[in-house]
Parts: sequence; structure tokens; C-alpha cells
Amino acid sequence: MTNFCSNVSGVLWLVGWVLMIFKVVIPLIIIALGIFDLGKAAVSSKPEEIKKSATSLVWRVVGGIVIFFIPAIVLAVFEFIGGFRSATNAMGNDYEICKACINTPWSSNCPSDGTE
Repeated sequence: MTNFCSNVSGVLWLVGWVLMIFKVVIPLIIIALGIFDLGKAAVSSKPEEIKKSATSLVWRVVGGIVIFFIPAIVLAVFEFIGGFRSATNAMGNDYEICKACINTPWSSNCPSDGTE
């Protein structure tokens, strides 16, 4: 199992791109829907609706930010695991391929065709 990341780099490359798209698109959709709701409430001219929509917009922005940073948090956990890897040195450079494919699938460090 020392070449696991090299063997599945094509799948990891695809997962990396899907995560990157979700990381950008989902927060934008959440924030856009919140702004749309706030605009509807402002047009209705009801103060309670505006306050409710503003609160909803704030929570949606917070949710969008959390969704944006979840991959970074997961990668930070992988960095800690990488520290343990260096102690055993069992996986060698293979871990770097996993990290590159998930974090930066467009980089040359991620062989998307399954070759090193």
C-alpha cells in the first residue's frame, strides 16, 4: 500500500476539482440567495421582514464562509498526519501526491493519469 496515492491519483484529481468547484460555487449561491431575499424584503417595506432577511443573510454569509474553509481545515488535518508520516517514512513521496491532487488538482504535482 505504499503507492496508494499514485495508483488512485486520477480519482483524487477529480475529487480535488469537485471540491474546488463546490468551495467556490456553493458559498456564492448561498450569498446570492440571501441578497435576493433581502432585496425582496426591502421592496416590501416591512421592517420586520427586512430585519428577518438581514439576519438570514448574515447566517448565510457565515455558512458560505464556513463551507469555503472546510477544505482548508481538512488539509490542515492532513498536514498533521503528514508529520506522523515523516516519523515512520513509510509512504515517502506518495503522501505529497495525495495532498497535491486534493489541494491543487491543476498543479504538475498531481499526475491525473495515474502515472508519476
